[in-house]
Amino acid sequence: MAILLHIDTAGEKAMVAFSQNGALVALKENDVFQTHASFLQVAIQELVTETHIKLASIDAIAVTMGPGSYTGLRVGLSSAKGIAYALHKPLIGLSTLGLLANTAKNHPWFMSQKEKVQIFAMIDAKRMEVFGAVYNSRLQCIQNEQAIIIDTPYLAALLEKNPTLCIGSAATKAKELLQDPSLLFIENTYNILDNIQLGEAAFVLGKFEDTAYCSPAYLKDFFFKK
Repeated sequence: MAILLHIDTAGEKAMVAFSQNGALVALKENDVFQTHASFLQVAIQELVTETHIKLASIDAIAVTMGPGSYTGLRVGLSSAKGIAYALHKPLIGLSTLGLLANTAKNHPWFMSQKEKVQIFAMIDAKRMEVFGAVYNSRLQCIQNEQAIIIDTPYLAALLEKNPTLCIGSAATKAKELLQDPSLLFIENTYNILDNIQLGEAAFVLGKFEDTAYCSPAYLKDFFFKK
């Protein structure tokens, strides 16, 4: 009966939750992006109080590693690392793009395509750049996570391989580049059930991060404005 603590501060919405044996036990969410840091520790303590699940009794911590907000990723991973160190618990790292691909598999269009489909998970990185990765119908990553300048030739090249479902916060701007019946754009995001499903799968397989040396998947350098 594995108990996991889930921490996700990578995007506009922060989520903190307990799951037990693959099922959601309790969830706290925060929609104010600028307050993720102050929300996180308070939310964890509230979960402990409400569920009577002590942090010492959890089996692992699952945290989103990015790509996403620079500040949000640092907040989430540093908290997850601190708990993992203090309690000697394993750390599970989840990709936000992998989470998007996981939620895409339940879309009716995806299921109607059977095996002949791929998923382009995409997070808006401003202008015409996205953080993206491509997955096959079995959710295996076939194009690694990277910062991508999307244009019409890029999307057309994807279609040469298979029909493609584009999912994520960059879907709307990508849709303006190419219209094709074999190309579907949805701006859906993932939810805590995706975190639980992938976190539980990683726990069962023993796929843990090196707590000392793992770092967020920023995918590109961060530059401060003067």
